[in-house]
Amino acid sequence: MENNEPVDQERRKFIKTVCMGVAAVALSPAAFKILGPSEALAFVQNTKRRWVFLVDTNKCIGCGFCVKACKQENEIAYDAPVSRTWVERYVVKKDGDTLIDSPKAGRDGFIDAAIEGQAVPPSEIAKGFFVPKLCNQCENPPCVQVCPVGATYQIKEGIVMVDRKWCIGCGYCIEACPYSARFFNPELKVAEKCNFCYHRTVKGLKPACVQNCPVGARQIGNIKDPDDPVTKIVLNERVSVLKEEYGTDPQAYYLGLDRSVR
Repeated sequence: MENNEPVDQERRKFIKTVCMGVAAVALSPAAFKILGPSEALAFVQNTKRRWVFLVDTNKCIGCGFCVKACKQENEIAYDAPVSRTWVERYVVKKDGDTLIDSPKAGRDGFIDAAIEGQAVPPSEIAKGFFVPKLCNQCENPPCVQVCPVGATYQIKEGIVMVDRKWCIGCGYCIEACPYSARFFNPELKVAEKCNFCYHRTVKGLKPACVQNCPVGARQIGNIKDPDDPVTKIVLNERVSVLKEEYGTDPQAYYLGLDRSVR
């Protein structure tokens, strides 16, 4: 884990103070303008890889192994109330009401039958399922556009990264993310998010959550490789994305996504 030197803390305070002076500009409607497709493709056109994620909600059993592995791999305290990835439980009642919870980000599974404080009788349940969530590594990431110091940036392979040394903890990126995928690291005092375990994928390894999923509900693939198993599924099967209406062009795809998922 990186240690923040006093000089870095002072630098952050200084930069944060300066940036507050342009906050009105940074958070103006223009700041949230979504890049056009041709502009977004400029990030990845010169690389042979564009990482995408695939989640099969038909397979997820809500065990929480992915969350545990993610916390350990990415230096997020085990008991911290935040996580780079999480699992939500959905219970759809016969009357149409939908209940959702994610205790401790789903880290310990879902052993409590009660959801949102309600003990729902089985006779009232129409269906129930689990939905893993993480950063969508958007093609048009609003979090990159609002960061006043460039601490959040997108690499050519499409992954949105966070530089802990440069982040001043202003929180603009956290507010800009429509997927609630960003959070404030309570120990490092910086913004955090999933980056598909880039330190692993760059070495040819799978992300920690993918490696530790016992049922294969999580997969990562290179959408520029037509022979990649994930690419074949994304291009040939009925996949969905979250909150498509925001125009962020998310690159986390779902199989079997129920319409009740938010």
